[in-house]
Amino acid sequence: MKVIKKPKTFILDTNVILHDASCINQFKENDIVIPLVVIEEIDHFKRGSQVINLNAREFARTLDAITGKALFNGGISLGKGKGKVRIAITKGLSKEIQEVFKEDNVDHRILSVAIELQKKDRIKKDIIIVSKDVNLRMKAKALGIQAEDYTTDRVTSVEELFSGKEIVDDFDDEVLSEFYKVPFEVPAQKIESALKRELIPNKYYILRNLNRSALACYDQQMGIFKKVDKISVYGIKPRNAEQTFAVDALTNTNIPLVSITGKAGTGKTILALACALQIRKSYRQIFIARPIVPLSNKDLGFLPGDVESKMAPYMQPLWDNLKVIQDQFSETEKQFLLINQLIKDDKLVIEPLSYIRGRSLQRIFFIVDEAQNLTPHEIKTIITRAGEGTKVVFTGDIYQIDHPYLDSQSNGLSYLIEHFKGQKLYSHVNLEKGERSELAELASNLL
Repeated sequence: MKVIKKPKTFILDTNVILHDASCINQFKENDIVIPLVVIEEIDHFKRGSQVINLNAREFARTLDAITGKALFNGGISLGKGKGKVRIAITKGLSKEIQEVFKEDNVDHRILSVAIELQKKDRIKKDIIIVSKDVNLRMKAKALGIQAEDYTTDRVTSVEELFSGKEIVDDFDDEVLSEFYKVPFEVPAQKIESALKRELIPNKYYILRNLNRSALACYDQQMGIFKKVDKISVYGIKPRNAEQTFAVDALTNTNIPLVSITGKAGTGKTILALACALQIRKSYRQIFIARPIVPLSNKDLGFLPGDVESKMAPYMQPLWDNLKVIQDQFSETEKQFLLINQLIKDDKLVIEPLSYIRGRSLQRIFFIVDEAQNLTPHEIKTIITRAGEGTKVVFTGDIYQIDHPYLDSQSNGLSYLIEHFKGQKLYSHVNLEKGERSELAELASNLL
């Protein structure tokens, strides 16, 4: 006997809509309920240039296009094979909510909608609140209401996320010796036969045996494995194999998209900056940006001073990294003076991501630091703005999330790594060893 699945009813929280403006199309045959209080809250986000503001406006337009009285009653179908969407209106808080919570706020109104739907539901559908707010999900479960995170754009497993490199022990010595002969490259077929596995474009390898070792990268376009040498970039020299791989990816103008991950102190940002300066002549400008995630969830208006004063604490780490690079040279050397000149001529720009997002990205070396605090949609927005001759570099630590509604599986950087793996225009390197100091490495591992 065939079991007929009953459609579920999902109640959406505001943060889901601000995270993904197309979310109502992601629930297949299931129904969607949007509390009127969520519509009201979305209205407060419509002004501004951040992605959440763009999402608020886009969602408002999408909902406006769905016309008919049924939108406030039985709901309107979203299309063939999809469920219905409707807006739920409640008059104040339900009795059950008032007995538990004294405050009348958006979260409690959403919970009231769920309780009212449970009372009216005759078919006994599963009624589930979808929210990226863990506190709302906990409140719902305490009241016996199903609740879950919005998982459409989550990666399946962070532990299995592509690292960009592989160590191969006991590698064929005869093949390995070819990396030490001009032109320091080996046909991909030979390596593939020795590895006995499918090759991934721009993946890095540590090939070694008891006699020798070599750092190599698979170049799919040329059909070769090229030897990767440790080179200094604008006074910064790689200290380990992963940093050597990162420098190779960052200085390769044929790879327009690069991501560098790793914990604090592994050298992500400083390597990206140094490589940008090293190959600056290939680009019109160098842009370095990072998303603004206010500490303790306080808005920027909470901080004293004008706009520049408010932004300064967030941008200072980038200036500190640039100063470290500059200090590799004396104040009279041309490399030291060039950095000052690039800043003066607006050839090197460090600004918040929201300031740069609207600019034309033609022949730009664009570094986005702290990219783990971006949503998948924000990552997509940045990449799709990349013009001809632009290189986009994302750096970040997927385990160090400051964004209140993101985690190691749902952040944009993890999403990028999982979805771009194997693309010939993309390279990724995960830095593992901290290089600040022995003390910093110990603290990173123990605390």
